[in-house]
Amino acid sequence: MPFRQIFRVTSRELMPAPAHPLRRPSLSPAFRLRPLARTLALAALCSLLWTSGGPQGQPLQAMAQVNLPALGDSVSSDFDIMDERRLGERIMREIRHDPEYLDDPLLSDYLNSIWQPLLNAARNRGNISAEQDANFPFETFQVLDRSINAFALPGGYVGVHLGLIAMTTSSDELASVLGHELTHITQRHIGRSMVNAQHQSIATIAGLVLGMIAATRARSVDAANAVIIGSQAAAAQGQLNFSREMEREADRIGLQLMSSAGFASAGMAGMFEKLESSSRLNDSNQYPYLRSHPLTIERISEARLRMNSNPSTRPPSLAVHALMQARARVLMDGAEPALRKLQTVAGPGSPAVDEARLGAIYAGAMASMRLRDFPQALRLADSGLELAKRQYAREPIAARDFALLRLEIEGGSGKPGESLTAALDSLGNDNSRPNLLARAQAAQAWQRAGDAAAPAALRNSMEALQTWVTEHKQDALAWLALSQCANAQGQRLRALRADAEAAAAVGDVLGAVDRFRVAQRIAKEDPGSDYVESSIIQSRLRDLEAERRRMLLERD
Repeated sequence: MPFRQIFRVTSRELMPAPAHPLRRPSLSPAFRLRPLARTLALAALCSLLWTSGGPQGQPLQAMAQVNLPALGDSVSSDFDIMDERRLGERIMREIRHDPEYLDDPLLSDYLNSIWQPLLNAARNRGNISAEQDANFPFETFQVLDRSINAFALPGGYVGVHLGLIAMTTSSDELASVLGHELTHITQRHIGRSMVNAQHQSIATIAGLVLGMIAATRARSVDAANAVIIGSQAAAAQGQLNFSREMEREADRIGLQLMSSAGFASAGMAGMFEKLESSSRLNDSNQYPYLRSHPLTIERISEARLRMNSNPSTRPPSLAVHALMQARARVLMDGAEPALRKLQTVAGPGSPAVDEARLGAIYAGAMASMRLRDFPQALRLADSGLELAKRQYAREPIAARDFALLRLEIEGGSGKPGESLTAALDSLGNDNSRPNLLARAQAAQAWQRAGDAAAPAALRNSMEALQTWVTEHKQDALAWLALSQCANAQGQRLRALRADAEAAAAVGDVLGAVDRFRVAQRIAKEDPGSDYVESSIIQSRLRDLEAERRRMLLERD
């Protein structure tokens, strides 16, 4: 099995599909399930909903704006926290099926390093209710799209386009967007905008939200225009567009969260200025964030007034941000000319200096790997690793990221040049998610290469991953890695169970049930099978069959 691959998850099987050499994914696979056709069909449905109106014939969006509760009031009991959670879960099941849904371990780790302090600040300030905290996952994910956008979804999910990561110049700027979107969730802006659509079913509202997301990101201009025209302009703003009052509230509370979390308030002003300047010079449909979060003079002015009042109290992460900028740029544009250009910029004589130079080297190494120029990729990764250690010792994560990239290149080449022991030593004892997944992939690559240390490394990876998924049950990538390691060790039953859990984590309940049934049959046929593993399989199968029945009832 290749070191790096795209996993295609269907309702029947979870199997690797080879990636095009110029579209090789990051260390993490992007889950690809179904194209956007179904989502666009839902968009057509949502246009009928917007034009049908409420009891007096008013468009639903207009009714919501007229009758919104005062800011800070609770949403109607007809759309409570559990309703919002179920809606969010349903939407995410569809989004995870979208080819542009991405879970890259390094980008996820970086986003989480910003998201968690904001989330903790919201908890400490009392912005998150106990009911929300108990029921919302509060997760971020990436969208494989070069446009500048981010969006909040019901139930505590926030999507971030790679284009947004690539255009920000600091963690403070990215924190300003995440803090803003987090506020949309904690203040229940989405639920409040739906309060007068109570008579619509969860399935209908899910289709409406998904349709509007598709319209803002559709590659086809005609498809997007069909959605907008079909909704008679009432839906042009989209379900995720909030009122000006909500936008101001999200700015104000988001800025407070930034300050409480230690980020500089100048990040919000800098982000606004960058968006205003760039979109004015050349929009080219690359700034959907501005259509759902329109800038006003008032919003920009308030951000500028506060930009010097709250300086950063967090250690700077300029080098790490530059690397994640570079990673996002490579992932969002895999065309050969773009990759060749990044190779050239990384070479000698580049005008880039400091963190920009470090990012250029990282992008060049990653681009070379995707072009399968492995010698050049290793040379650049080695030079970047030395530069990170020498000049950015205060940011050890930068050196770690280069070490992970080097390991990725080694494994992707199919001919690992170092011993596994030496390669893993470069990662240290860090048990972060990127390291756990990298160790598992490396152990498999070195086993194929015949390294004597691989079996022990596989066993260690299995133990570490089992501990991780015990605490992070919805981590599909970790379950997949555990399945691969178990399969490499000949532990078929354990591999099948982990495979089933991976399917369940991405919302493929039917596929998970099928896998658990196969595992159950194997356990019954083998008298020597692990009793504990067999018991877990039976218990999970019962749970998922009940979940499938519940989902079928919701659709009826």
